[in-house]
Amino acid sequence: MIKIIKKLEEEIKLFKINNIEDLEVFKKYFVGKQGLITKLFKNIKYLSEQDKKNIGLSINNLKINVLTKYNFFKQKWHKLEEKITTNKSLKDLTIYSNLFEIGSRHPISILKNKIINIFSKKGFTSIEGPEIEDDWHNFTALNFPYDHPARDMQDTFFIKKKMLLRTHTSSVQIRYMENNKPPIQILSTGKVYRKEVISIRSHCIFNQVEGLYVNTNVSFIDLKKIIEYFINTLFNDIPFRLRPSYFPFTEPSAEVDIYLGLNNKVNKIITNNTGWLEIMGCGMVDPYVLKNVNIDPEIYSGFAFGIGIERIALLYFNINDIRIFFQNDIRFLKQFKSSF
Repeated sequence: MIKIIKKLEEEIKLFKINNIEDLEVFKKYFVGKQGLITKLFKNIKYLSEQDKKNIGLSINNLKINVLTKYNFFKQKWHKLEEKITTNKSLKDLTIYSNLFEIGSRHPISILKNKIINIFSKKGFTSIEGPEIEDDWHNFTALNFPYDHPARDMQDTFFIKKKMLLRTHTSSVQIRYMENNKPPIQILSTGKVYRKEVISIRSHCIFNQVEGLYVNTNVSFIDLKKIIEYFINTLFNDIPFRLRPSYFPFTEPSAEVDIYLGLNNKVNKIITNNTGWLEIMGCGMVDPYVLKNVNIDPEIYSGFAFGIGIERIALLYFNINDIRIFFQNDIRFLKQFKSSF
């Protein structure tokens, strides 16, 4: 939560206010009923008594910063309006003749932030890492055999020998485990790249949120519970299933599907006429992966899961073609102007 507070401090400083409409958006975004700072106050109840006091004070300072900036600009605009009213010939040459429109977040960013927020309530901390990776962090440390198809040029964008565009954000988890000891509870987020055929259901670039939890006595039941919590929170108790699968870095492994049904055209397209949509892979961390980062698998165990954000976004925003997320069509993006 400390990282979130620091990030919000920076957002408050950098938020540009060009007119009175911007000012109201600024206030609503941070301290409105659904504002970011308001949500932080609601989450204080999950903290220890000591943390409640310290973090509560930091959040309150954020609110004071927002209201101070809000009142400053409000007084500035009111004084300007008074001058214009008393002297219609007065012109302020610093005011833009054509004020800029308020921008909007990309739908993928909206959904990514929502997913991060859901898992943060269960103690997960979001981290990021390099998109250009080496073979060790992207493949070898994750228990990929040297003859695994994913290493082939057909599946991976290689920059040069043993350097590539990462194929998953699991590489970030390896980097984190190399420098941190359990308990570990993180989300690795960001873009990944694979040589896939671009179609309405897949793309060569996509965004991932991958979770990792390593501690003593972690079981598959713990994994299933966190998946159930996530799906119920995001999709309101939609049916889901776990299917046995294979990933080099987890054992046992599973894929998670949610049931959409076939009651409309969009559902038929994105589920390939099955009614089921795969949204994530998961499993128990393979002991060899823990050994590769010097964590004793006799003491510790863990689970991992990976979520493709674009696949979920198709359903969440009722869109039937994944390619539209990468086209930067202003007509499409303007639909999310009121989403934060």
